[in-house]
Amino acid sequence: MGETSTVRRWLGLIAIALGVALIVVDTTIVNVIMPSIIGDLDTGSTQAQWIQESYAIVFAALLLLVGRVADIIGARRVFVAGVVVFGVTSVLAGLAPGGGLLIVARFLQGAGAAMLLPTSLSLLNANFTGKARGRAFAVWGSTIGAAAALGPLLGGWLAEHASWRWAFGINVPLAVIIVFGVVAWIAPSPRAGGRVDVVGAILSVLGLGLLAFGLVEGRTYGWITTVHPMDIGGFTWSGGPSPVLVALVGSAVALGAFVWRQAALRRGPNPDKALMDLGLFKRASFRNGNIATLIIGLGEFGIVAVLPLWLQFTLGYSALQSGLALLPIAIGSFVASGASFGMAGKVSPLAMLRLGLALEVVGLGALGLFASTGSSWWSIALILGVYGAGVGFATAQVTNVVLAKIPESSGGQASGIQSAFRQLGSALGIAVLTTVFFTTLGSQVHDRLKSDAVPAIQADQYSHAITDSAGAAIEGFASQPQTRAVAEAGRTAMTDGITLGGYLGAGFVLLGLIATILIPRSEQGDQDDQDTPRPQAAHV
Repeated sequence: MGETSTVRRWLGLIAIALGVALIVVDTTIVNVIMPSIIGDLDTGSTQAQWIQESYAIVFAALLLLVGRVADIIGARRVFVAGVVVFGVTSVLAGLAPGGGLLIVARFLQGAGAAMLLPTSLSLLNANFTGKARGRAFAVWGSTIGAAAALGPLLGGWLAEHASWRWAFGINVPLAVIIVFGVVAWIAPSPRAGGRVDVVGAILSVLGLGLLAFGLVEGRTYGWITTVHPMDIGGFTWSGGPSPVLVALVGSAVALGAFVWRQAALRRGPNPDKALMDLGLFKRASFRNGNIATLIIGLGEFGIVAVLPLWLQFTLGYSALQSGLALLPIAIGSFVASGASFGMAGKVSPLAMLRLGLALEVVGLGALGLFASTGSSWWSIALILGVYGAGVGFATAQVTNVVLAKIPESSGGQASGIQSAFRQLGSALGIAVLTTVFFTTLGSQVHDRLKSDAVPAIQADQYSHAITDSAGAAIEGFASQPQTRAVAEAGRTAMTDGITLGGYLGAGFVLLGLIATILIPRSEQGDQDDQDTPRPQAAHV
């Protein structure tokens, strides 16, 4: 009977991992298929921007609320509902006749994604213990690393050989398989009871949503003053303070009010009404683990946002070849997952986390050191393979460390908090690295052309053309004899941006590695050899 139960839970893990893969792939795949969407639906730049970014903003905004709801009504129920929402909205996105409906679908997809990530963590933490938990998180973490790399590959293949609509359409059969697997093989989740604090929910959604908007849109609209008009719903924001600055200030106010309200509710007669138990932060592994998660997020995936641009417009890869070049990240993640299985029970999750972060530092540092306009595919593959192995170890084990001593009744909100720290760290890292990359690109092109005696006005025009097109204009400049020097300046500047981004990402991950010193070894979770689920309470 015990062996049958173990097999069922590992089959359930596969279903959960597929659910996580869905939401990660949809984070990266749209960047690759956007040119096809723009051409097919004739969308403007504003609509194209919201098609890309609405998903991430809603995703981050709902994480805390979803975590608490999962504790109240059961994590499995929320996970299954999230898969259904994701599948239905994928149909809506795949059939969208215009940009407006596609934006709505992407907003709703973000809500479905927010229902999946924290509940996947809660389900793993509740259904696995000891060595089995470390192995389960290894599979979960390697899935995230692999999916982040496979998204551009899949998007590139679909863009060249099929239709962008299939990037959403393939989610539907996968959603059916995932729902069947989770219902059949994962035990119903216990319910903690209680109610949702409506005011707290509004403040958390508003605060996290505004923060995500500010981090995602800072480079577009300006951090302090408005550098580009924002058009939304017929309203135009132009001039004066940037909408990003207003959003960040509003976020600070809303999140401050949220924390104050949660503390007040916990001291009051109905502490169970609080959306977030601030007492969880008294646990050193949870508190310091989340600080490390935020810092690690700064450096972990920001470089993946700009690498495809460098591969395509500097090294001359196609969209598909660019996706293939990122495949070693997925391979490295799976290698790390396999190694984690053998290390579980012998090496602590904290030690595996540190090993993963060290490998990431090596990989990102090597990218900065060896990137050139003539980089060979094998050198890139080797570097990204090391980086991918680091992601496979670190992504899984930081979550294992953070949730190690969390009671099952608080598993949903703890997972929601950890997911929020992860997403906001990633959003901040992408914001910093893309800003650095494009600032370097524009300034270096301008300076190189001026040093070649190109008039300042013309140098400005060329640098803006390359920066505004994210490097796509380089190919056009290279095709004309009189502007080949401009193309070469663009390729060199993009490489300088990747070099700086690699070093910056390595620095952030190194800070995260240092931050793990604050996590006490004594609070690491069960290291027993049992592979038994935790006792189940009132089930849904």
